[in-house]
Amino acid sequence: MKNAKTALIIIDMLNDFQFKNGKVLAEKSLTIAQNIAKLKQYASSQHIPIIYVNDHYKLWQANLETILTHCTNEVSSPILHHISPQSADYFLIKPKHSIFYGTALNILLSQLDVHTLILTGIAGNICVLFSANDAYMREYDLIVPEDCIASNADEDNTFALRMMHNVLNARICKHTELMN
Repeated sequence: MKNAKTALIIIDMLNDFQFKNGKVLAEKSLTIAQNIAKLKQYASSQHIPIIYVNDHYKLWQANLETILTHCTNEVSSPILHHISPQSADYFLIKPKHSIFYGTALNILLSQLDVHTLILTGIAGNICVLFSANDAYMREYDLIVPEDCIASNADEDNTFALRMMHNVLNARICKHTELMN
C-alpha cells in the first residue's frame, strides 16, 4: 500500500444493526472489523488518511460522539471495540448509500491529494458498491480488500466484488496483501 495519494475509507461500520437481518450482518461485521482494524493500524503507521463515512440514522445534527452513542449496544459493542475512530481520523455523515452523495468527501480527498481509495465496510452489495461506482465515475483508483467488506448474503457480497473488479477496475485482494 502506497502512503502517498491513498486513503482508507471505512463505510457504515459505526452501526446499531437494528434492522431486518441486522444480527446476521453484525456477525459478519465482527469478522471484517478485526481485519479493518489491522489495516487501519498499518495505514496509520504509513500516514495514510483514515476516513469514516457513515449513515446518520436520521440524526441530522449528529457528530461522531452522537453517532457512537446511538450505535453502541450489545450487538455493536464488540465491533466498535475493534474499529472506533481515533482523534486523527476523519468522520463524515452521508445521507444516502454512496459516500460521495451529499458529503464533502470529494473536496476532502482533493485537499489530501488522494487518488486511490481503499474501500472497506458494509454492506458490500449496497453502500460499498454504490460508493465504488461513484468513485470510479470520479476517476479514483479502487482497492477493495475482500476480507474487509460484508453483506447479509455471501452471494450478494461475491456479486458486488465481481462487479467492482469487472466493471469498475477495482483491485480485489486480501487486507494482508496491502500491508507488505
